[in-house]
Amino acid sequence: MTLGGKLKFWLKKIQVPSEPGLSTAQLMLTNDDLRPVEPDRRQWGWLNFVAFWIADSLNVNTWMISSSMIVDGLSWWQSWLCVWIGYTVAAIFVYILGRIATIYRIPFAVANRASFGIWGSFWPIINRAAMAVIWYGVQVRKLSPRMRSLLTFPKPKSYLGGECVTLMIAAIWPSYNNLPNTIPSSSGVTTKQFVSFLIFWLLSLPALWFPIYKVRHVFTVKAYFSPACAIAFFGWAIARAHGLGPIIDQPNKAHGSALAWAFVKSIMNCIANFAALVINNPDFTRYARHPKDALWPQLITIPVGFAVTSFIGIIVSSSSSVIFGEAVWNPLTLLGMFLKDASSAERFGIFVIGAGFALAQLGTNIAANSVSAGTNLTALLPRFCTIRRGGYLCAAIGLAMCPWTLVASSSKFTLYLSAYSVFLSAIAGVMVSDYYLVRKGFLDIQALYSAERDGIYYGTFGVSWHGYAAYISGILVNIVGFAGAIGVNVPVGAMYIYNVNYFSGFIVSGAVYWALAWMVPIPGTSDTWNEIPYEPHHMSDSDEKKIICAFTFGLNVSICLPSVKEWLRNRYPWLCQPSARNDESPLANSEPTRSGGAENTVTLTHTEL
Repeated sequence: MTLGGKLKFWLKKIQVPSEPGLSTAQLMLTNDDLRPVEPDRRQWGWLNFVAFWIADSLNVNTWMISSSMIVDGLSWWQSWLCVWIGYTVAAIFVYILGRIATIYRIPFAVANRASFGIWGSFWPIINRAAMAVIWYGVQVRKLSPRMRSLLTFPKPKSYLGGECVTLMIAAIWPSYNNLPNTIPSSSGVTTKQFVSFLIFWLLSLPALWFPIYKVRHVFTVKAYFSPACAIAFFGWAIARAHGLGPIIDQPNKAHGSALAWAFVKSIMNCIANFAALVINNPDFTRYARHPKDALWPQLITIPVGFAVTSFIGIIVSSSSSVIFGEAVWNPLTLLGMFLKDASSAERFGIFVIGAGFALAQLGTNIAANSVSAGTNLTALLPRFCTIRRGGYLCAAIGLAMCPWTLVASSSKFTLYLSAYSVFLSAIAGVMVSDYYLVRKGFLDIQALYSAERDGIYYGTFGVSWHGYAAYISGILVNIVGFAGAIGVNVPVGAMYIYNVNYFSGFIVSGAVYWALAWMVPIPGTSDTWNEIPYEPHHMSDSDEKKIICAFTFGLNVSICLPSVKEWLRNRYPWLCQPSARNDESPLANSEPTRSGGAENTVTLTHTEL
């Protein structure tokens, strides 16, 4: 076999199964993981969303989120108030984007085709996929140099999942801390850190195997285990300090306008911390059993979960001031200090708490990175990629890019990543404006999977110029302040705008999109609010067997008993359609009902393409 023949053989071997008869363009737009979720896979109830956000809120970054606020001059209660406000606003953004998927059961990668065009949607997808892959590998502490000078770290740049593993191993075998380093210092990582990082990376792989509608069980386990470990750590720290410590009595150091801007920036940091989760929330909410299951569980659990975690972080750090004479905000560093002269029972406790943080970091990585990367890579390469394959590809790239080298080689690398919310806010603004203001909740599912040039979402050469003009406007309003954030001298006014960068990018991009759609109308809109929940023809395997048997029997006796055929036609009308099939494909040629309210559903007639 020639080289070309071997290449074709392996390409065919790794192709994802697809329904027959699709054109090349259609094969670039869909596979089973990108299609609307059918009822059998809608298994996320309201408790699953509660567990998901409890699990996501409890991680090392959230634990330390108040630290930078207190350093900027706020008191502990002012910083805690910022957390409540910031994450309440973030929860609203999360729900607004996630609602699209609860109605139409499509992921972000498909939903944004309506806003940016069938082929233009690839750029937002690439943006989100690239960020997810990088963050999956990096997982660094997003702290300023000022914070690093105030806090205690074993290394200024380390990898949180690997740190948890280091702590757990050291709790059992203290000699692990003395592991000789055989890696050059210029690499930015030690042998111990690399081994711990690799162990955490390997232990994360099995979780990527499960489909999204089943991975909810991981978050349920984490929602019980990790908070229990955090509460145990909370009680242990207070008991050792014999009180809450001095941070509780510390007043705010900032006053006047400095206090006001510190307050605003702290709130915006909370919202920016959620920028990626806002975008990829549809990847999870599409699996909700009912739209309401993704409403109050998200609006309530997000601010409560993050506020409680940050409060525990404040109190534990305050207690550390009494125990060790300095405030230690990093819980992993503080647990490492607890290891000194610890009894066997205390060492076991540290191991369990470290396991809780390791599970917390794993859950956060799945929620924010691996699922998003898997879904978006699937949208980029639907003929060869699934969400499962995309998740493993994300993990492989995250390891292969040597994240410790990226972090060590540039002091501004993490700042670039942290400021990326500027670009994500512009994407969110366009999508929200398109769905809620311009289209008033109406989407044509078939058209989202169509590459026809006259399709309502095709745009110009496959790109929506409305969407891209608005997207660029949302970036430009913040770009000068972004340059200032990375060290360039810019006017102070630009920095004031950048201090509220998520709002400015979201509002400007959304307003520009609405104005352009008003001046130059786009197709596929509705004059009134017109959400039409997606409901495919669906049946269980057992029902399918019964109907096939009944249908076969009916065909055999229909000549003698016309009433049987009439019964079948009335009960299962779709079986009597030409070329009927049960593939639940959104690519079938049909027009959804546009009149009426939410009680109308998109009924897909399965006809040959």
